[in-house]
Amino acid sequence: MEYLLLAPVASIIFVITIITSLIAFSNQELFGKMMLHPYSVSRGRYVYTVITSGFIHRDWMHLFFNMLSYYFFAFQLEPLLGHWQFGVLYMVSLVLSDMPSVLKHKENYNYYSLGASGAVSAVIFSAILYNPLSQMMILPIPIPIPAVLFGVLYLVYCSYASKYSRDQINHDAHLYGALSGLMITIIFHPGILPGFLQQIIERVQSLLH
Repeated sequence: MEYLLLAPVASIIFVITIITSLIAFSNQELFGKMMLHPYSVSRGRYVYTVITSGFIHRDWMHLFFNMLSYYFFAFQLEPLLGHWQFGVLYMVSLVLSDMPSVLKHKENYNYYSLGASGAVSAVIFSAILYNPLSQMMILPIPIPIPAVLFGVLYLVYCSYASKYSRDQINHDAHLYGALSGLMITIIFHPGILPGFLQQIIERVQSLLH
């Protein structure tokens, strides 16, 4: 109930994503209709999947890790960013994170994509702008690191993986979701950038003295 009062939009998205994913696990027809298919979208068909694909997941593990990341950041972010602003950030980032995949794979009939990773990346990077010095963990590194350092490493990795990785992970969605989160947060709260830089400068100065 506390989360519902403090972060109603994040709560609704959280519940809908879990329920929709669970239903799709046992309904292959629905699962197929909701997945992003760049070949079709680029030709004006099933355009709605740029949104619906963000509310289903490949399997339980995919759903668990995305919603765990969402849980750690979304409910703290919404009170800072604003309720409707959070909703806009999530939904717009969901769409923007899919656009590079649509362009990149528009001639690949066999390519499909799904999951909330792009929008979740946007939430995480928006939160980093507010608290760049908070501690975050990157597996398998056994010690926490500042969120801003995590952000830099994440962007570098996603950029590299989107070019060279041959796994089945949509690294483009992660990368452009993160960048969308930064851009939208700065548009809504332009003053956050000076505050972000000030926190880092003060931390560096304290380490040097």
